[in-house]
Amino acid sequence: MLTAQQALEHLLSHAKPVEQSESVPMQAALGRVLAEDVNSLVDVPPLDNTSMDGYAVRTADTSSAGQVLKVAQRIPAGSVGTQLEPSTAARIFTGAPVPLGADAVVMQEDCVIPEGATDKVQVNVAPILGQWIRRRGEDLTAGKTALNAGTFLRPQELGVAASAGLTHLNVKRRVKVAAFFTGDELALPGEPLKPGGIYNSNRDTLLACLKSLGCDATDLGIVPDRLDATRAALRKASKDHDLIITSGGVSVGEEDHIKPAVSAEGRLDLWQIAIKPGKPLAFGAVRKSDEPKDGEAWFIGLPGNPVSSFVTFLLFVRPFILKLQGRETKTPHSYFVRADFDWLKADRRNEFLRVKLNAKGGLDLFPNQSSGVLTSASWGDGLVDCPPGQAIKKGDLVKYTPFDALLK
Repeated sequence: MLTAQQALEHLLSHAKPVEQSESVPMQAALGRVLAEDVNSLVDVPPLDNTSMDGYAVRTADTSSAGQVLKVAQRIPAGSVGTQLEPSTAARIFTGAPVPLGADAVVMQEDCVIPEGATDKVQVNVAPILGQWIRRRGEDLTAGKTALNAGTFLRPQELGVAASAGLTHLNVKRRVKVAAFFTGDELALPGEPLKPGGIYNSNRDTLLACLKSLGCDATDLGIVPDRLDATRAALRKASKDHDLIITSGGVSVGEEDHIKPAVSAEGRLDLWQIAIKPGKPLAFGAVRKSDEPKDGEAWFIGLPGNPVSSFVTFLLFVRPFILKLQGRETKTPHSYFVRADFDWLKADRRNEFLRVKLNAKGGLDLFPNQSSGVLTSASWGDGLVDCPPGQAIKKGDLVKYTPFDALLK
């Protein structure tokens, strides 16, 4: 069996970013991926401006504290003043352009109006050159790159694009993912449970994960535990999708039909990895038609147990989708944190334990690490990566990855 790292490298070596793109209005671009570099149309800020309410001055006139200057002009934001003459100051407000001739701003708290004066200011702190001045183009420069291709567009990136003067962005089309779920025991919430039945939690978990990544997700529902039904579902899913993910049916029992179905409708490149939970992970491709020119849809088969399905999605499906989107596939940030628990039953596989940070800065372990106990993932805020054959004792430093880093 491949290690987790070997399996991930295998998947990523096959993923190629989608090529098609489209231009969308700014407010439709949230959660999309830039298809090309974005250049700023303007300098930001467009002129030197002040970051403080106060007085624009010449440092040559205010080399020592206590200098009294004539207030020759008033410059609110949105206005442009005239050139500042020697021995004068300009009353200025945050965001307003600094007048020519001024080379510093003194904040109003460091100034006083002399008693009885209406057009003078006493500068009580000698400013340094450039104080409280934001320089033209220090944020963005006209004609220079503001955002790079492959950037996932969050609210802050849309703000940068807007400040650059853009109204539309060229983004990658959404990655299209079809999902279906195998198991005659499965029912949807709201339906009556037959004897031996369970509600399908993987459907909502996985579809939510796909949508959080900005995918165009298609729910193909629950597929009966039959080879013909599984093959038919794969053919349907392959037609208009880049990726097919399934949950269940990837073990070796008589009712597990994913392996022969994928082999019949395409090819299977990977089967089982040395991790816990999540050993029965499958990877391959399904033909879109009998014509080779029509290509293939990628296939990833996840285990049916809910924790196994969730963890393998985070570790393998997520980075695969990121690469399809043209995004960076950097390893999620992990930290070494103190274990406040014992885990003495070392396994020959790489284990991923559900844990939670406690008030003392250590990690607590959910008491039931079964792959069927989804509440362990809801209770926890991350995973501990426990290498094969390694036990954990209280006080050991362990590799901890927050769910936030695996879900964003």
